[in-house]
Amino acid sequence: MNTVWLRRFGKTLSVGLVSLSVSVLMASGVGQSARAEIKIGLVLERSGKDDKSFNASAYQGLKRAEKELGVTTKTVEAPDNSAYESLQRAFAEKKFDLIVAVGFHQLESVKKNAARFPEQKFLLIDEDAKAPNVRSVMFEEHEGSYLIGALAAMHSKTGKVGFIGGMDVPLIRRFQMGYEAGAKKVNPKIEVSSNYLGVTGEAWNNPPKAKELAFDQYNHGVDVIFVAAGNSGLGVFDAAADKGKLAIGVDSNQNWIKPGFILSSMLKRVDDAVFDSIRMYKEGKFSTGLIRLGVKSKGVDYAVDENNAKLVSEVDKKQLESLRSQIVSGKIKVPDYYLVQKKK
Repeated sequence: MNTVWLRRFGKTLSVGLVSLSVSVLMASGVGQSARAEIKIGLVLERSGKDDKSFNASAYQGLKRAEKELGVTTKTVEAPDNSAYESLQRAFAEKKFDLIVAVGFHQLESVKKNAARFPEQKFLLIDEDAKAPNVRSVMFEEHEGSYLIGALAAMHSKTGKVGFIGGMDVPLIRRFQMGYEAGAKKVNPKIEVSSNYLGVTGEAWNNPPKAKELAFDQYNHGVDVIFVAAGNSGLGVFDAAADKGKLAIGVDSNQNWIKPGFILSSMLKRVDDAVFDSIRMYKEGKFSTGLIRLGVKSKGVDYAVDENNAKLVSEVDKKQLESLRSQIVSGKIKVPDYYLVQKKK
């Protein structure tokens, strides 16, 4: 009897300890995370995570999520536009929880894969997929460019500023239109020169040609150039340093690349959009549909740090914040290339 009782007690005790251990692990979060590894796949454009601009910002947001949220991540860089669909599909087939597609070039691929894999969630940056399992994030680039244009005009001694775009597409025309409007708000007589690097994806990764265009603008009296051209912008920064002029970066904070020669950077917070979307997914709060980020939310902004603090004065910042307030209140209507094109 005693032997049987001890056996039964030992079995009961063993089961109880296992149950207690599982409860402790779950309470500490270990059991839950072990059961639910969250995998995030990031598909970047050809210029890749080292472009110090658009793609780099997305990658920074992903790595921040990896560090702070404990998610598992994998990044791939498309060799050309034809690779987007297969790269996204590979993540979906491997059951990645959230697939992040960076850039308007990926729109059609996201639409196809979102329909093919309805259980998977997608995040698309810079276009609206209009699909039930896709979160689309777009930015009001014209608003941020307006502030940057105003800053350029404040610092132009010649009354001539420049713009150099990467691929000649509506998105980049939107940057240019906002920039010109901001510059003319400060100086109605200012002259704005503009150039584009091309009409194919090569335009995002051609620093030598961008440097050549920048030299030409500087030689014709321009003293501040805003460049929205991905990795090609590095050529403009080199030209600014060589000529002793000013340039303005884009997407990421690029002030550090040529301190003293980069007046500011027009921030496009792709990093925050990626991180926040991953955080929402982990918390069970992920929502689909179109999200727009502008100067009100600081989804687009201008950058001030130790690298340009001596260039951007308190007076400058006060004037820029006044313009921001007027944009938010609706007093200033920043012209939008997208809307202008629709009316034509």
